Amino acid sequence: MFRGWVKSLSTTEERRSLSNIVHRIGDQNPPKSAFAIGSLSLSIWKTNLTKRRRNVNNEYMVDRPFWVRKVEDAWQKVPIVWLTGVRRVGKTCLARQWKDAEYFNCDLPRNRMLLADPEHLLRQVAAKCVVFDEVHQIENPSELLKIAADEFSHLKVLATGSSTLAATRKFRDSLTGRKRVVHLVPVLPDELKAFGCRSLEQRLLGGGMPDRLLSASPDPGFYNEWLDSYFARDVQELFSVGKRRAFLNLCELLFRQSGNLMEVTSLAKHCGISRPTVMQYLDVMDITHLIRLIRPFSGGGRREIIAQPKVYAFDTGFVCHFRGWDSLRPEDCGGLFEHLVLDLLRAHFPDQSLLYWRDKQQREIDFVVPTGSGAVTAIECKWSSGVFNTRNLDAFRSLYPDGKNLVVVGQSEEGFSMRVGSHEITFCSASDLIKMLSPTS
Repeated sequence: MFRGWVKSLSTTEERRSLSNIVHRIGDQNPPKSAFAIGSLSLSIWKTNLTKRRRNVNNEYMVDRPFWVRKVEDAWQKVPIVWLTGVRRVGKTCLARQWKDAEYFNCDLPRNRMLLADPEHLLRQVAAKCVVFDEVHQIENPSELLKIAADEFSHLKVLATGSSTLAATRKFRDSLTGRKRVVHLVPVLPDELKAFGCRSLEQRLLGGGMPDRLLSASPDPGFYNEWLDSYFARDVQELFSVGKRRAFLNLCELLFRQSGNLMEVTSLAKHCGISRPTVMQYLDVMDITHLIRLIRPFSGGGRREIIAQPKVYAFDTGFVCHFRGWDSLRPEDCGGLFEHLVLDLLRAHFPDQSLLYWRDKQQREIDFVVPTGSGAVTAIECKWSSGVFNTRNLDAFRSLYPDGKNLVVVGQSEEGFSMRVGSHEITFCSASDLIKMLSPTS
């Protein structure tokens, strides 16, 4: 089995190198000591053999059944799935999990030339599934996808890109009724074991980018290198932003302020750019998934925040890096855990309205989920279930009395419900939160 895996590698040098390793260690009984192959040890390879494998680009792949199911559920409704997410979040590796699919890397000039005649190419596709990776690189991506959906209805199409479908002028058709969007976020709590992540604290500090989690050692240069690539490939190519340094300064400032109210005037002052320019850059960051803006929930009361959004960076590793943290105190974990809960909610309930609540006395509920008929679910994120102060919940429920009260706890603790003051509150893990918010609960 291991020899066959070696044969699938993409270059002669890779095959020769790993064939020598196999010759020394044998197929069936690799040693237990750590023998580094790329960024993973052989011992990790052995214990996670059913979970990890290399693709043709010699990158480690991890089975991600939740996301595979999301894509296949979408295919039951429409022929095109648009798989989006930030650069290096794992879109290509996920797309390669359909082993019988016809795969086209649109970064390659040869493939872009083939795709210039979509009808001719699609007639040659024998597979039932076709993947167009980085499809925005071709001249007319919307035409390709429209032809695939309308003229080759037997095909299931997976197209990937690092931004929303309409982020570039190349998309001249919105593909209404033909597509669903799956937004791939950094690694979720239930996926950590498959990625060899030992603890939730490790995930919060290092972030959830797959290659960071699979790396044998920390790489502080990863974050700045990623930002440079993001600006060159996603920002300049799609939006022609000219002021590179100002844009990256704003990115770094937002990472440091992540999880707080967004003050546009203050951001403009600190970055030395105009307020309209900040608004333009924020729009670019939102479209390319670098940040997430959470709007306030309000019934229109004069004491409530009614317009100012909160801003969250897409990954906790970037937050920690640009805050200068190389370790976490318990008080640091609560705010970072809030980011992870946001990822969970967006992954499981992408179409659900997700808001926050805050009044002018700075009493706040982390997340508010309207559930219909005037009821709203209040979600608070805490690292520990210790002493829970109901001050914020008291203020919120005095205005909106109906709905569930949930406290999501980061540290591994068994869920329970209790009455605190006048409120029935359920304390739960991140995984149990999803079950409690599902329509059948």
